[in-house]
Amino acid sequence: MKITFGDYCIRSYQISDLETLVKYANNIKVSQLLRDQFPFPYTRFDAEAWLMEAFNQHAETNFAIANKQELIGAIGINLQDDVNRFSAEIGYWLGEPFWGKGIVTNAVKIFTNYTFENFDLNRIFANVFEGNIASERVLMKVGYKKEAILKKAVYKEGKFLDQYIYAILKNEFIYSYGQN
Repeated sequence: MKITFGDYCIRSYQISDLETLVKYANNIKVSQLLRDQFPFPYTRFDAEAWLMEAFNQHAETNFAIANKQELIGAIGINLQDDVNRFSAEIGYWLGEPFWGKGIVTNAVKIFTNYTFENFDLNRIFANVFEGNIASERVLMKVGYKKEAILKKAVYKEGKFLDQYIYAILKNEFIYSYGQN
C-alpha cells in the first residue's frame, strides 16, 4: 500500500527501513509519549522484531510514514474484537526533525479515511497521555473529539498521568471530509 501526500507518503514497510527506524525511534522525546511497548533505547533488535511483525501482518494495519528518501515515522491501527469489533485504535509517531510541519495531521486525516474505506469500522479512537498537546491538536484538527479523561490511568516514567480518549465516528468523518 502507498498513499502519497505532497512530499510524503504512508506506505508498507520495507527492509530498507531498518536503519532509519532505529535512527528516528531511538529518541526519548518520541518514546516518552508512547506506551512502554515502544522501548527506549530503541535498538536494531527492536527494529528487526517490529519489521518482522509488520511483514507478517494478516491484515496490513501498520505502515511507515516516509519522505522520498526514508522512513520518518509510523502510523497504524489496532483492530478491536468482541463487542468492540467495529472500532480500532489509531497510533502514530514521527521522528523529531519532522515535528511541527503538519505531516502527522495530514497523515492522520488520510489514514483515517483509508481505514474507514478498507475496514468495516464505525469508530476510530486514540489514547493520548497527559502532556502530549501536539497529539491532541492533531486529532482535533482532523475532527476527533475528546470523549473521556481517565484520571491518573497511565503510569509512565515514574508518575501517574491522565489518559485522554479521542474518537471519530465514520459518519462524522464522511460528513466533514466527504468520501474520496
